[in-house]
Amino acid sequence: MALTKRSFSLSGHRTSVALEAEFWAVLQLEAKKQALSMAAFVARIDAARGEQPLASALRLAALAAAKAGS
Repeated sequence: MALTKRSFSLSGHRTSVALEAEFWAVLQLEAKKQALSMAAFVARIDAARGEQPLASALRLAALAAAKAGS
C-alpha cells in the first residue's frame, strides 16, 4: 500500500505525516462527524498523544473510530 503524505501546522510548526489512504479516509470521516476541519482534528490528536509518534496516534484514532462505527 502506498503512503499519502499530508502537511499540517501544529503548535506553530509545519509537520508532514504519511499514512495509507484508508487511514486518511477514516480520519476524514471522523473529523466530519465531529464538525472539525482535518487540521483541527489532527491538532486535537496531536495535543493528546504525549510521546507517541503522530502517525501512530493517527492510526490508533482511525482504528478507534472504525471500531466505534462497527
